[in-house]
Amino acid sequence: MGYYRRLRDLREDHDLTQRQLAAMLGLTQPQYFRYEQGYRDLPTDILIRLADLYKTSTDYILERTDDPRDVR
Repeated sequence: MGYYRRLRDLREDHDLTQRQLAAMLGLTQPQYFRYEQGYRDLPTDILIRLADLYKTSTDYILERTDDPRDVR
């Protein structure tokens, strides 16, 4: 499983649509869709903002740990 699957799971766990999340990040929905589908690499600044938004670590998003509470 790629990290993009975890992006979708986190978004759905927070009851957000792609459009809502994209707006929060200052992106368009198609831009965010490409990250979530694995069509584009996730930029570091967006990765950090997502980790902050979800109150988790970048390592969790990137599947380097399976503990979402592992905030460093």
